[in-house]
Amino acid sequence: MKVKYLAAFVASAALTISAASLPTVSSPAQADPCAATIENPCAAADPCAAVDPCAAADPCAANPCAADPCAADPCAADPCAADPCAADPCAADPCAADPCAADPCAADPCAADPSAADPCAAAPCAAADVDSAFEPPHAEIYVEESSNLAIRGADPVAYFTEGEAVAGVAEYEFEWNGATWRFSSAANKAAFMADPEAFAPQYGGYCAKALSEGNLASIDPRAWSIVDEKLYLNYSEAVQEQWVTDIPGNITKADSFWPNVLAVQTFYENQISWNQ
Repeated sequence: MKVKYLAAFVASAALTISAASLPTVSSPAQADPCAATIENPCAAADPCAAVDPCAAADPCAANPCAADPCAADPCAADPCAADPCAADPCAADPCAADPCAADPCAADPCAADPSAADPCAAAPCAAADVDSAFEPPHAEIYVEESSNLAIRGADPVAYFTEGEAVAGVAEYEFEWNGATWRFSSAANKAAFMADPEAFAPQYGGYCAKALSEGNLASIDPRAWSIVDEKLYLNYSEAVQEQWVTDIPGNITKADSFWPNVLAVQTFYENQISWNQ
């Protein structure tokens, strides 16, 4: 099942606030501002539905019924409702615990604890560029949704022979382990056909850092490392910088999750153009 996710949480929208009619102003010399002879702004079930008690320069600055049980914020029945005291309801932070709060996904999503009580925890690699999510189970080899190619069409042998990500071409393709692999030359294709496991990336070409946290994410062919003659790929170059801070530890953790993670975790994929 494929579910489209927006890369970032929805930004708070500006609310147009209708101007309220000014109420009849009682004399400040009146002994009881809520006496029967004065219109009681708290008389209605909804204190903001009656004559506007928020007509002062700052609508929430004063409580016209301070000695009254209505004293508790007569200007807002629901703190998350349209705030008559702010042009932007998130500006004064009336809902600080809401995911509307400033960028709850600001930290690197691949570094997040998937068990944390965080609105982004369900999408540990849901950075702004994540486009799609796929429910388990997943294939052993990651193939890009748009191209149906392993390593997004990069030549796996070129990492070892040329030391960089090189795009393969349709002229040199080979089907192996349920995926289509591309190569930049006939020689590279022949080398792979002779020993695919020597050149294929670890963890089926899924992000190595995400695997170390028990998660599944796509990769950028430019974010690669060869460790002990094995190819490892990561979600992005920024994520790879995290991975390389503890390569042995991250490999050990990823090994403990692979391949069982394919049957239990949602897979997140972004869309990139890496070879242009």
